[in-house]
Amino acid sequence: MLHSNTERLIDYWRERKRGAFSPPRTAIDPTEISGLLPQVFILGRTAPGRFVFRLAGGLVTHVHSRDLRRVDFLELWTGEDRPRLAAVLEAARRGCEPAVAVAEARSSRGSVRIELTLAPLIADAAPQDRVLGLYQPLEPLAPLNDQPAELSLRHIAGAADRAAPARLRLAAVDGRLIA
Repeated sequence: MLHSNTERLIDYWRERKRGAFSPPRTAIDPTEISGLLPQVFILGRTAPGRFVFRLAGGLVTHVHSRDLRRVDFLELWTGEDRPRLAAVLEAARRGCEPAVAVAEARSSRGSVRIELTLAPLIADAAPQDRVLGLYQPLEPLAPLNDQPAELSLRHIAGAADRAAPARLRLAAVDGRLIA
């Protein structure tokens, strides 16, 4: 079950979706989600598998105890989680569907669970697509004690289901295997 703020952002995103395509960046009006702005972030895709912060709300920067402008989103994750997150972001972009991850944010003083929403946006003019995101703490942030936190993936759903490699399937025509 998703947090109500996560559902709110996904509903907002879906209301702006254009048929089978993700909404354009210009369809997002911050005043319409003002209650979520401290938790919102926007990533810009600069290359396959590279998503750089363009904007990060106060809560997002607080979790990592630093300015995130121009920081690659994947740098915030443990090394073993980075390839999977990159695949999930690319799958969400191709599939025009949001993904939701549950992560553990760990600092030197403690850890908390955070629900992250990753909703793709289409670039308006530039060749750079965007991702609208949300950090939704599932616990008080006090255990992080204002120390920089690293993210560790616990669970992911949505576009991640399509990020897994395709399984080989056999097909037959008139009793002969063809693939």
